[in-house]
Amino acid sequence: MGTMKLHLPAPAGPRVPDVLRTLAPGTAVALAVAGVAYGIGLIAPGVSPMLVAIVVGVVLANLGWLPDRLAPGIDFAAKKLLRAGIVFLGLHVVLGEVLALGAPMLLVVVAIVVGGIGGTLLLGRLLGVRPGLRLLIACGFSICGAAAVAGVAGVTDPDGEDEEDTVTAVALVVIFGTLMIAVVPLLAPVLGLDPRTAGRWAGGSIHEVAQVVAAGGLLGPAALTVAVLVKLARVLMLAPVVAVLSVQARRRAATGDRDVRGRATLPPIVPPFVLGFLVMVLLRSYAPLPEVVIAGGAALQTLLLTAAMFGLGCGVRVRRLIRVGGRPFLLAGLATVLVASIAYAGVTLVG
Repeated sequence: MGTMKLHLPAPAGPRVPDVLRTLAPGTAVALAVAGVAYGIGLIAPGVSPMLVAIVVGVVLANLGWLPDRLAPGIDFAAKKLLRAGIVFLGLHVVLGEVLALGAPMLLVVVAIVVGGIGGTLLLGRLLGVRPGLRLLIACGFSICGAAAVAGVAGVTDPDGEDEEDTVTAVALVVIFGTLMIAVVPLLAPVLGLDPRTAGRWAGGSIHEVAQVVAAGGLLGPAALTVAVLVKLARVLMLAPVVAVLSVQARRRAATGDRDVRGRATLPPIVPPFVLGFLVMVLLRSYAPLPEVVIAGGAALQTLLLTAAMFGLGCGVRVRRLIRVGGRPFLLAGLATVLVASIAYAGVTLVG
């Protein structure tokens, strides 16, 4: 008797990968909101697209207008697109132009970042702000705004367990940085600063690159260029700061934080997104990139970070945020004054 052969149909693979099908709806919504916010920023340069995206995310989430099926993609935007945006931030930085600021001004930049972080951490401790939030505020206000908050959170909170801290820090850095767009140009003539010195002060004290550009434009062409260069020098400090925090996280993990397999969970010394940022810096500095690539990278960076801010905003619950209280806002105000004071002392000494 012959052997009966069973011809089972080969399992048909999904027409669209499951992961793509899961992530696509929420990611598309995040990018769409980012596109609208980006357009608003182009029409009204004083309005931060990231702040718009955060507000939209908070409103939609708290009104319950976001279906559950969007959650995976929105979470993907808040984490992965955010880190991709930091990578493309590197296309802003040209090492030769930053080094042309000279050793004295570069030392001032280091003092702004180190003094701003250390002083804000101390103030946060005195105010009773919880450690994770005060670290994010310190780095965001001292280095490069939302990108610094995201970079530090990627090391200190890679699983997003304290996402509200990240959202709070980003919102504060955007709000107070936006206020500085008006404050610096108003105070510069009162303090007797010439345009070049005023530009250095703007670059050393204002939080976001876009905010520095807006303030530099108000100060005049002579101030704008140097303001952006000083700001980009601060942006470059993101890599060493994140590396130091990552080493500290590795030490804590090696000595105490064990996973279920009994071995320490050790984060990389330099996270992949920071390596990507450095690669982009090197490409921008030494490769003959067409202007359209540079402009496209800048637009993509803004779009990615804005989509991420929408995702972070969707994680905010207003009732829980109200419980944060006024101390983080007070710390943000004090951090702004601290960073601006260090920057002012430095640029006036450099002359």
